[in-house]
Amino acid sequence: MELSNKSLYIVSTPIGNLDDITIRAIEVLKNSDIILCEDTRHSLKLLNYLKIKKKLISYHKFNEKKELEKIIKYLNEGRILSLISDAGTPSISDPGRLLIQTCVKENINIIPIPGVSSVTSSMSVSGFKDQFLFYGFLPKTDRELEKILSSLSQLSFSLVFFIPSIKINFYLTKFKKFFSGRKLLIAKELTKIHETFYREDIDKINMFKTPVKGELTVVISEKNTKDEFFDEKKINKKAKMYLKKYSLKDVVELLFKSENVNKKKIYQICLNIKKNEENN
Repeated sequence: MELSNKSLYIVSTPIGNLDDITIRAIEVLKNSDIILCEDTRHSLKLLNYLKIKKKLISYHKFNEKKELEKIIKYLNEGRILSLISDAGTPSISDPGRLLIQTCVKENINIIPIPGVSSVTSSMSVSGFKDQFLFYGFLPKTDRELEKILSSLSQLSFSLVFFIPSIKINFYLTKFKKFFSGRKLLIAKELTKIHETFYREDIDKINMFKTPVKGELTVVISEKNTKDEFFDEKKINKKAKMYLKKYSLKDVVELLFKSENVNKKKIYQICLNIKKNEENN
């Protein structure tokens, strides 16, 4: 396999099972002059498994800026470099974006070598709507987290997050608050021996009583606006009260935002109330 000189290859690597490496990825790594690794010790396990010996450079979020000039120099000299992360696709919630942005400015070839992704792997077995938003790692502080989740809860897409296992109960509590009525999938140890999937309604899921190991990929189903979540008596009661003070349009918007239900049905309820009042 002949690679292009002065090129940076973004190489996806296995997220657990080493046999998930692609043939093309192996050939690119074999023919690279230098391999940039998030953690050289971790990457050596894969490279030794593949019997690949190359010059390795540690490249992670703490030394991105420091190593950047040297890496661009290697590329401008015509060398072939590959970037790999500890697992999955580089620059997706992993280091690499700064390097890629610089390569774009320097007119250096950037070539993706696709492969395994915990995001698409989890989505593929979720059974949820395939129009999804990948967020990655969520904020750790209450205030910022609630602001983000409040915004995301208004979207109709499925949602994918990376969650540190030690914080899973903290985030589950927040999910219950902002994503009531939806379903949830927790993918643990993907492609490994102890691969496990937890599926449950967010409203019913219990907190984990024992520590959970590993990085978790959490998928939340799309926003549900089906009739089963439509409490007509509740909406009717609120609508009557609000219509005494506000316009029909304002009441529809108010109930739509607060109740998270079908807007057309809210409008019809409000319209019926107005008509009944006019006829009496």
